[in-house]
Amino acid sequence: MEYPFEKIEKKWQNIWAEKKIFDAEDFSEKPKYYVLSMFPYPSGALHMGHVSNYSIADAISRYKMMQGFNVMQPMGYDSFGLPAENYAIEHNSHPRITTDENINIMRNQFDSIGFGLDWEREVSTCHSDYYRWGQWLFKKMYEKGLVYKKTSFVNWCESCQTVLANEQVEDGKCWRCETVVRQKELEQWFFKITEYAEELLDFSKVIEWPERVKTMQTNWIGKSFGTEMWFKLEDSDDIIKVFTTRPDTIFGCTFMAVPPEHPLMMKWLEKADSEIKKFCDKVMNEDKITRTAEETTKEGMFTGRYALNPVNGEKVQIWVTNYVLMDYGTGAVMAVPAHDQRDFEFAKKYDIPIKIVIQNPEKSLVLKEMTKAYIEPGILVNSAQFDGMESVASQKAITDWMVQQKTGKHTITYRLRDWGISRQRYWGTPIPIVYCEKCGTVLVPDEDLPVKLPEDVQLGKTTQNPLLSVPEWINTTCPQCGGTARRETDTMDTFVDSSWYFARYADAKNDKIPFDKEKADFWLPVDQYIGGIEHAVMHLMYARFFHKFMRDIGLVSSDEPFARLLTQGMVTKDGAKMSKSKGNTVDPQYIIDRYGADTVRVFMLFASPPDKDSEWSDEGVKGSFRFLNRVWRLFEENLELIKENSAAKEREEAQSIFAEIKELRFSTHFTIKKVLNDIEDRMQFNTAIAAIMEHLNNIYSITETDKLNDTEKAVFAEACTVIPRLLYFFAPHISEELWKLMEREELVHEAGIPEFNKEFLKKDEVTYVVQIMGKVRGKMEVPINTSQEEIKKLALEIENVKKYMEGKEIKKIIVVPKKLVSIVAK
Repeated sequence: MEYPFEKIEKKWQNIWAEKKIFDAEDFSEKPKYYVLSMFPYPSGALHMGHVSNYSIADAISRYKMMQGFNVMQPMGYDSFGLPAENYAIEHNSHPRITTDENINIMRNQFDSIGFGLDWEREVSTCHSDYYRWGQWLFKKMYEKGLVYKKTSFVNWCESCQTVLANEQVEDGKCWRCETVVRQKELEQWFFKITEYAEELLDFSKVIEWPERVKTMQTNWIGKSFGTEMWFKLEDSDDIIKVFTTRPDTIFGCTFMAVPPEHPLMMKWLEKADSEIKKFCDKVMNEDKITRTAEETTKEGMFTGRYALNPVNGEKVQIWVTNYVLMDYGTGAVMAVPAHDQRDFEFAKKYDIPIKIVIQNPEKSLVLKEMTKAYIEPGILVNSAQFDGMESVASQKAITDWMVQQKTGKHTITYRLRDWGISRQRYWGTPIPIVYCEKCGTVLVPDEDLPVKLPEDVQLGKTTQNPLLSVPEWINTTCPQCGGTARRETDTMDTFVDSSWYFARYADAKNDKIPFDKEKADFWLPVDQYIGGIEHAVMHLMYARFFHKFMRDIGLVSSDEPFARLLTQGMVTKDGAKMSKSKGNTVDPQYIIDRYGADTVRVFMLFASPPDKDSEWSDEGVKGSFRFLNRVWRLFEENLELIKENSAAKEREEAQSIFAEIKELRFSTHFTIKKVLNDIEDRMQFNTAIAAIMEHLNNIYSITETDKLNDTEKAVFAEACTVIPRLLYFFAPHISEELWKLMEREELVHEAGIPEFNKEFLKKDEVTYVVQIMGKVRGKMEVPINTSQEEIKKLALEIENVKKYMEGKEIKKIIVVPKKLVSIVAK
């Protein structure tokens, strides 16, 4: 008989809700632990990626609750944005209606899976009680000089007469009318995230973040030390500023490469011939990532203009190219084809002069014989007074000389650019700005916040920003002079909403300020944050920027928002990410209805380590269901024995125990130790669940329980009673029910973390030293009867061993019984 998960799960969800066990307490005497998963976009139904992500968070939350922590695990909805607006248009509805409907669906699903969420702290970014404070924070940034408006290039649809977000551009065409999208220069609002570039490079205040994420952010910020040089244009007073990390090559500069978006290029285009205009138009509408990719063909056109090399006055050709972007350095590149491979290929293609200025000290370079650029250090030649210097040593000398000549300076540049937050769409946070002919740009006063979105908009019926269809909303009065004014119709990027929500959870119902500082300081930073790696250089960096700003204006005290970060893997099916377009999705509700929430949770956590992708398997789900049924049957068949003996003490002096029972006692305490270690130290839920499964097998190996003496019955009962306490983190409903069947008064988490007895592990464990090529790289304790194959496998799972084996090939593994594992690698 299958265990009755339908009755069990609903029953315990109701009990948890009635007892409010997941309502976190502000300023509790218990130590706090804040567990947070990236909040979802309310798409209408949970998908398996959600289930995986929140199962991880819930396992951590329940573990910490059992440890005695005051745990906060809140939930909210990232509910503004273009997808919601499009969805409403497609369904001839309003995004507020469809979004709230979807939120209700998701909230019910969260409850049906039994996630331990603090619903008293729920937030939704599209509700004015939330976005009011996003507008307030915008104002604070504006007042601190961190907000400005400038012209920048945007996606423009001539037919719709509107700016499009990147998501609205499909194959280079407008998503609505399929008109080819052009780049157009418009005024946009920006946050000065670059002001915090240095702080964002410092990860010393986080406790545990994946190195991959830190590297991605560091590379995205792209700090470079170098030289800024000033190239004067021929027959003009205009200057082109160039940033380079290779001032030692300046004497070899034979051309300059600029993008079509460069300000000077835009000015020249007014008088340029049609071919250059056509080329620039084509390049500006190409994807920026594609433009800079290694495999992309480098193209360009000579502008007919020249700059003067600041160190020798030589004329340098100016080319407009597809491989240079305004997003790095100054937006112009000094090209030295002899010593840069990209420049070398470009110069060869367009027959541009090449000049050697760094000589190979081992084999002299001959220009006619060069098939690629020489990019290694060497000796300067053709470099005036710097001839004979080592190239690396010359960099500072040349820059110092240029400083004296007032043609350059030492500088630092960043790849990071300020954050453009303007969006020309309806469903987003209104920017709290009005424009007055007399007073200019004016901030909306605090007492007039929130600036609410109008409800009566012409979605899908206008070729412009929908907000332009509501003149009664746009036309307002100036808060300074009382005259006529117009509201800003841009709304904020939804990344703004998700950049501070973690702090609002600390005080979600506050209607006086964004949140109380004392509450924020109690809960922040988030102890464990969980989300996808795809947010590494967008959301995660924006959230760090916001948090540091909130610290600087006295809202929080901590330096970082997230102490620990776990980037969970994707859920795949048939080797590909689940996607509706691929037709490989699985409906979580169907699985829950058929097998129960605990089965889904166990499968998702057992399928792979949390930071790795997990492959969906129908058989795997059935296997998890069979496992839980075996647990249920164990208690069903042995309940009286368990109840009568679970509190009994062993009486070894009075009664001896036979070998199989002794092994079972070892299994009990070994399993406790392994599960706790896997969760606390390794966060490897899959191996923890596997240990419980193995322990269950060991219990089932005892077949004649009626022949056990009192001491042996106590050992058997203990082996059984530990299962719900360890399984609780992964399958809480069945664990609570089994605990109750044993007539325990408290809830499972109130029983506390089970403890293992070292005395019961000593005789049955042996310590192995693990060596790689004769050097000790780790130690491990394993059961004395562990097979050599299993010992080899366990040795290779040690984190330090993995580190030193990376990139190496195993030749041989030698096991010296009870002593040593020696790995021979190449």
